[in-house]
Amino acid sequence: MTKMTLGSYPHMLGFEQLESLLERTAKGSEGYPPFNIEQTSDYSYRITLAVAGFSEDDLSITVEDRQLVIRGRNSDDSEGRIFLHRGIAARQFQRSFVLADGVDVGEAVMENGLLHVDLSRSKPDMVVQTISIRKG
Repeated sequence: MTKMTLGSYPHMLGFEQLESLLERTAKGSEGYPPFNIEQTSDYSYRITLAVAGFSEDDLSITVEDRQLVIRGRNSDDSEGRIFLHRGIAARQFQRSFVLADGVDVGEAVMENGLLHVDLSRSKPDMVVQTISIRKG
């Protein structure tokens, strides 16, 4: 079976990076912590991560090379405690979301063990450009 690439479509110019971008995001698909992505309007989104047990100080949110990166490092408060069962995850994590051009990260809110990160996409302008033809 032949692998289809974006180079197979001659009318798709300038999308060479998209294929590597898709492969890069597919590699980081660990299931922790669980998250939702919802569209809150025509031009806005909300990512919600279940981060029970993490405080605001344990989390960091950065944008690195058009990727939204959310990291969690839980401080170890188990010293001196004896657990008969430990089922609440306390491991560190990193979740990455690739952002399209024109998508900006808004505010982040922590409520009831859920981290909400709001994103907005600027409304695209309809651009019509006329290219003059000169004689060779």
